Amino acid sequence: MVRRETLAAQDLVSTHDVLRPVYALTAVTAVAAVATGAFAPPDAVQGQWMRLMYLHVPAAWLAYLAFAVVAGSGVAHLRSRSAASDRWAQAAAEVGTCATALTLVTGSVWGRAVWGVWWAWDARLVSTAAMLLLYTAVLAMRALDPTSARQRLRTAVAGVLAFAVVPVVHFSVLWWSTLHQRATIMGAPGQAPPIDPRMALALSLSVVAVSAVGLVAMVLRVERLAGRRSGRPKLPDGKFLGTSAEGAR
Repeated sequence: MVRRETLAAQDLVSTHDVLRPVYALTAVTAVAAVATGAFAPPDAVQGQWMRLMYLHVPAAWLAYLAFAVVAGSGVAHLRSRSAASDRWAQAAAEVGTCATALTLVTGSVWGRAVWGVWWAWDARLVSTAAMLLLYTAVLAMRALDPTSARQRLRTAVAGVLAFAVVPVVHFSVLWWSTLHQRATIMGAPGQAPPIDPRMALALSLSVVAVSAVGLVAMVLRVERLAGRRSGRPKLPDGKFLGTSAEGAR
């Protein structure tokens, strides 16, 4: 039995070992983002409140990225019916929903400081709130019967269709008259507001750092959904090292 466990431990590489370089890159990028953000100048109009941009924008970008993973995983699941694609869709939907909620919270605080209101029936705000509700509904649909193959198919279809709201959110500031400023990064050519190079560097590093954190969270969530725990390799009979199969779930 001991030999069997030893061989299993040698054959399986820990998720944390694989992700260790990503952890290091994320930490370095996060420190660099904080440092450059601290030395970047305040906005001429918004003052120090502009520094919320270094969390607000990366959170929104992470939401877009996560929901793209949901759509891609949904397409993969519809084609292959694989359990792995289903797990990725769920993990990405959870990360994206949290990122969208963070986007709304930071945006509300920023709006209160700059616009004088916590909420406005603005196209960007309303579409972002709709995106949050839509993906919350996708997660709720999954939770109705998570063991049903048919329900997983329905959820995959919903995840693919829900991605249609992402471009609506992003381009809402171009398609409608809004309080929200137009996109500084990934905006329409010639219509993006100017940005100080130091602000642009801090914002870019923040986007990379937050995206890396989100991707790591997705990977770890996929591992959790698969019933594994880091450092506890699964044996051929479905049990985990140091615990029973039931206790590891």
